[in-house]
Amino acid sequence: MRGIDKGKEPLSLTQHRSTPYADYENYLEKDMLRECLVDEQRGICCYCLSRIRATVDDMKIEHWHSQAGHTTEQLDYSNLLGACRGNESQPRSDQCCDTYKGDKHLSRNPANPMHRVEDLIRFELNGRISSSDPGFDSELNSVLNLNVAFLVNNRKAVLKAFIQALQKREEIPRATWERQLREWNGESSAAELRPFCSVIVYWLRKRLRR
Repeated sequence: MRGIDKGKEPLSLTQHRSTPYADYENYLEKDMLRECLVDEQRGICCYCLSRIRATVDDMKIEHWHSQAGHTTEQLDYSNLLGACRGNESQPRSDQCCDTYKGDKHLSRNPANPMHRVEDLIRFELNGRISSSDPGFDSELNSVLNLNVAFLVNNRKAVLKAFIQALQKREEIPRATWERQLREWNGESSAAELRPFCSVIVYWLRKRLRR
Protein backbone atom coordinates (compact mmCIF):
# COMPACT_ATOMS: atom_id res chain seq x y z
CA MET A 1 0.00 0.00 0.00
CA ARG A 2 1.18 3.51 -0.78
CA GLY A 3 -0.30 6.99 -0.62
CA ILE A 4 -2.53 8.07 -3.51
CA ASP A 5 -2.69 11.66 -4.75
CA LYS A 6 -6.31 12.11 -5.77
CA GLY A 7 -6.77 14.12 -8.95
CA LYS A 8 -9.79 15.95 -10.29
CA GLU A 9 -12.90 13.84 -10.47
CA PRO A 10 -14.45 13.15 -13.90
CA LEU A 11 -16.97 15.76 -14.96
CA SER A 12 -19.56 13.06 -15.53
CA LEU A 13 -19.43 12.16 -11.83
CA THR A 14 -19.86 15.79 -10.79
CA GLN A 15 -22.84 16.16 -13.10
CA HIS A 16 -24.42 12.89 -12.06
CA ARG A 17 -24.21 13.75 -8.38
CA SER A 18 -26.33 16.85 -9.01
CA THR A 19 -29.18 14.94 -10.66
CA PRO A 20 -32.28 13.76 -8.75
CA TYR A 21 -32.09 10.24 -7.25
CA ALA A 22 -28.43 9.90 -8.20
CA ASP A 23 -26.64 6.88 -6.78
CA TYR A 24 -23.68 4.70 -7.75
CA GLU A 25 -25.79 2.09 -9.51
CA ASN A 26 -27.40 4.56 -11.93
CA TYR A 27 -24.10 6.29 -12.72
CA LEU A 28 -23.49 5.19 -16.31
CA GLU A 29 -20.00 6.58 -16.97
CA LYS A 30 -18.02 4.05 -14.95
CA ASP A 31 -15.55 3.49 -17.82
CA MET A 32 -14.42 7.10 -17.48
CA LEU A 33 -14.22 6.72 -13.71
CA ARG A 34 -12.02 3.63 -14.08
CA GLU A 35 -9.65 5.54 -16.34
CA CYS A 36 -9.34 8.40 -13.84
CA LEU A 37 -8.68 6.04 -10.93
CA VAL A 38 -6.09 3.96 -12.76
CA ASP A 39 -4.38 7.10 -14.06
CA GLU A 40 -4.02 8.74 -10.65
CA GLN A 41 -2.86 5.45 -9.10
CA ARG A 42 -0.41 5.08 -11.99
CA GLY A 43 -1.53 1.60 -12.92
CA ILE A 44 -1.39 -0.21 -9.58
CA CYS A 45 -3.99 -1.50 -7.14
CA CYS A 46 -4.81 0.78 -4.23
CA TYR A 47 -4.13 -2.01 -1.73
CA CYS A 48 -1.79 -4.76 -2.96
CA LEU A 49 0.04 -2.70 -5.62
CA SER A 50 -0.37 -5.26 -8.39
CA ARG A 51 -0.93 -4.08 -11.97
CA ILE A 52 -4.43 -2.93 -12.92
CA ARG A 53 -5.92 -1.73 -16.19
CA ALA A 54 -9.03 0.41 -16.70
CA THR A 55 -11.34 -2.39 -17.81
CA VAL A 56 -14.19 -4.23 -16.10
CA ASP A 57 -12.27 -7.51 -16.39
CA ASP A 58 -9.07 -6.17 -14.87
CA MET A 59 -10.13 -3.96 -11.95
CA LYS A 60 -12.87 -3.03 -9.53
CA ILE A 61 -14.07 0.38 -8.38
CA GLU A 62 -13.58 0.20 -4.64
CA HIS A 63 -15.56 2.17 -2.07
CA TRP A 64 -13.20 2.64 0.87
CA HIS A 65 -16.25 3.32 3.03
CA SER A 66 -18.65 0.66 1.83
CA GLN A 67 -21.82 1.58 0.00
CA ALA A 68 -23.85 -0.49 2.44
CA GLY A 69 -22.66 1.37 5.50
CA HIS A 70 -22.06 4.85 4.05
CA THR A 71 -24.69 5.59 1.41
CA THR A 72 -23.94 9.33 1.43
CA GLU A 73 -20.36 8.62 0.28
CA GLN A 74 -21.15 6.31 -2.65
CA LEU A 75 -20.50 9.13 -5.16
CA ASP A 76 -17.78 10.90 -3.16
CA TYR A 77 -14.66 10.80 -5.34
CA SER A 78 -12.35 10.82 -2.31
CA ASN A 79 -14.01 7.55 -1.28
CA LEU A 80 -13.43 5.84 -4.66
CA LEU A 81 -10.30 3.83 -5.44
CA GLY A 82 -9.10 1.44 -8.12
CA ALA A 83 -8.55 -2.11 -6.90
CA CYS A 84 -7.49 -5.37 -8.53
CA ARG A 85 -10.00 -8.20 -8.96
CA GLY A 86 -8.58 -9.74 -5.80
CA ASN A 87 -8.50 -13.37 -7.00
CA GLU A 88 -12.30 -13.29 -6.90
CA SER A 89 -12.83 -16.66 -8.61
CA GLN A 90 -10.75 -18.46 -5.97
CA PRO A 91 -11.73 -19.71 -2.49
CA ARG A 92 -12.19 -16.90 0.02
CA SER A 93 -8.95 -17.75 1.83
CA ASP A 94 -7.07 -16.99 -1.43
CA GLN A 95 -8.83 -13.67 -2.10
CA CYS A 96 -7.56 -10.21 -1.22
CA CYS A 97 -8.14 -6.46 -1.47
CA ASP A 98 -11.69 -5.26 -2.19
CA THR A 99 -12.93 -8.76 -3.02
CA TYR A 100 -11.94 -9.98 0.45
CA LYS A 101 -12.88 -6.73 2.19
CA GLY A 102 -16.50 -6.55 1.09
CA ASP A 103 -18.39 -4.29 3.50
CA LYS A 104 -15.85 -4.57 6.33
CA HIS A 105 -14.37 -1.40 7.86
CA LEU A 106 -10.82 -0.30 7.04
CA SER A 107 -9.45 2.45 9.26
CA ARG A 108 -6.89 3.88 6.82
CA ASN A 109 -7.57 5.27 3.35
CA PRO A 110 -4.45 5.35 1.13
CA ALA A 111 -5.94 8.43 -0.61
CA ASN A 112 -6.15 10.40 2.65
CA PRO A 113 -2.77 12.01 3.44
CA MET A 114 -3.81 12.38 7.07
CA HIS A 115 -3.86 8.58 7.39
CA ARG A 116 -0.10 8.32 6.63
CA VAL A 117 -0.25 4.79 5.28
CA GLU A 118 3.34 4.85 4.00
CA ASP A 119 4.63 5.78 7.46
CA LEU A 120 2.83 2.83 9.01
CA ILE A 121 3.57 0.07 6.49
CA ARG A 122 6.53 -2.31 6.71
CA PHE A 123 7.67 -4.79 4.06
CA GLU A 124 9.67 -7.73 5.38
CA LEU A 125 12.37 -9.63 3.51
CA ASN A 126 10.17 -12.72 3.58
CA GLY A 127 7.52 -10.91 1.52
CA ARG A 128 5.07 -10.21 4.31
CA ILE A 129 3.48 -6.82 4.94
CA SER A 130 2.84 -5.47 8.44
CA SER A 131 2.18 -2.22 10.27
CA SER A 132 3.60 -0.50 13.33
CA ASP A 133 -0.01 0.31 14.31
CA PRO A 134 -1.54 -2.79 15.94
CA GLY A 135 -5.09 -2.09 14.77
CA PHE A 136 -4.05 -1.42 11.19
CA ASP A 137 -1.73 -4.41 11.26
CA SER A 138 -4.69 -6.61 12.10
CA GLU A 139 -6.75 -5.07 9.28
CA LEU A 140 -4.06 -5.81 6.69
CA ASN A 141 -4.87 -9.47 7.31
CA SER A 142 -8.47 -9.60 8.55
CA VAL A 143 -9.89 -6.96 6.17
CA LEU A 144 -7.60 -7.05 3.10
CA ASN A 145 -5.81 -10.42 3.41
CA LEU A 146 -2.61 -8.85 2.07
CA ASN A 147 -0.46 -11.70 3.39
CA VAL A 148 -2.18 -14.29 1.21
CA ALA A 149 0.46 -16.63 -0.22
CA PHE A 150 0.52 -15.40 -3.83
CA LEU A 151 1.04 -11.76 -2.75
CA VAL A 152 3.77 -12.71 -0.28
CA ASN A 153 5.53 -14.64 -3.05
CA ASN A 154 5.19 -11.76 -5.53
CA ARG A 155 6.63 -9.22 -3.11
CA LYS A 156 9.48 -11.54 -2.18
CA ALA A 157 10.28 -12.20 -5.85
CA VAL A 158 10.40 -8.48 -6.69
CA LEU A 159 12.78 -7.75 -3.82
CA LYS A 160 14.95 -10.80 -4.55
CA ALA A 161 15.34 -9.82 -8.22
CA PHE A 162 16.22 -6.25 -7.27
CA ILE A 163 18.86 -7.30 -4.72
CA GLN A 164 20.37 -9.87 -7.06
CA ALA A 165 20.76 -7.24 -9.77
CA LEU A 166 22.56 -4.96 -7.34
CA GLN A 167 24.88 -7.71 -6.10
CA LYS A 168 26.40 -7.96 -9.57
CA ARG A 169 27.92 -4.51 -9.03
CA GLU A 170 31.06 -4.19 -6.94
CA GLU A 171 30.48 -0.89 -5.15
CA ILE A 172 27.38 1.27 -5.31
CA PRO A 173 27.66 5.01 -4.53
CA ARG A 174 24.95 6.73 -2.51
CA ALA A 175 23.87 8.72 -5.58
CA THR A 176 22.92 5.44 -7.29
CA TRP A 177 20.80 4.36 -4.31
CA GLU A 178 19.06 7.75 -4.37
CA ARG A 179 18.42 7.53 -8.10
CA GLN A 180 16.96 4.05 -7.72
CA LEU A 181 14.68 5.34 -4.98
CA ARG A 182 13.38 8.15 -7.17
CA GLU A 183 12.76 5.75 -10.05
CA TRP A 184 10.91 3.14 -7.97
CA ASN A 185 8.92 5.84 -6.20
CA GLY A 186 7.82 7.33 -9.51
CA GLU A 187 9.59 10.66 -9.03
CA SER A 188 11.69 10.44 -12.19
CA SER A 189 8.75 10.33 -14.60
CA ALA A 190 4.96 10.34 -14.76
CA ALA A 191 4.88 6.85 -16.24
CA GLU A 192 3.14 3.87 -14.65
CA LEU A 193 4.58 2.65 -11.39
CA ARG A 194 6.08 -0.81 -11.29
CA PRO A 195 3.97 -3.45 -9.54
CA PHE A 196 4.87 -3.80 -5.84
CA CYS A 197 7.08 -0.72 -6.14
CA SER A 198 6.64 0.18 -2.46
CA VAL A 199 8.51 -2.96 -1.43
CA ILE A 200 11.66 -1.62 -3.10
CA VAL A 201 11.00 1.96 -1.92
CA TYR A 202 10.77 0.74 1.67
CA TRP A 203 13.97 -1.31 1.32
CA LEU A 204 15.90 1.58 -0.30
CA ARG A 205 14.81 4.07 2.34
CA LYS A 206 16.05 1.72 5.04
CA ARG A 207 19.35 1.32 3.17
CA LEU A 208 19.82 5.08 2.87
CA ARG A 209 19.16 5.63 6.60
CA ARG A 210 22.14 3.49 7.57
